[in-house]
Amino acid sequence: MNIEIRPYQPSDHCDVVTLITTIQQNEFGLPITYEDQPDLADIPKFFDLFLVAVVSEKAIGSIGLKIIGDFAVIRKMFVAQENRGREQGIAQKLLMALEEEIAARGINKIYLGTTEFFTAAHRFYERNDYLEISMSDLPSDFPVMKIDTKFFCKINL
Repeated sequence: MNIEIRPYQPSDHCDVVTLITTIQQNEFGLPITYEDQPDLADIPKFFDLFLVAVVSEKAIGSIGLKIIGDFAVIRKMFVAQENRGREQGIAQKLLMALEEEIAARGINKIYLGTTEFFTAAHRFYERNDYLEISMSDLPSDFPVMKIDTKFFCKINL
């Protein structure tokens, strides 16, 4: 399988929205809709960089970067269920590409929020040197989503 990691293009919109909302709603039963996520409505406007993992012109993974002051925020990291796992390495490729961009921009702090239900994601972030932190340890201008219950940080990329 030939996996391409590339910047988001407007033609990816339907695939990306379907990927993310299907995982949130159908796989995990989270009470969140497309309308609850204004960052999905206008990806180029909200994100400083949004990468997509593509196979045969279909988006199967995503990761977004938002820069706020002197720190970076990772949002919308999702990989289609059938494409997960270390064997394919899609999540790892997405994260590495985003971290390289963050480092190139001279930023050395990354934060992210996720839900308690994404336990495999928690292990993935921990394997990649992210430390779980409490909500009170987040920067005051960190954009917390209503379903975020667990938070991670990585410093000194």
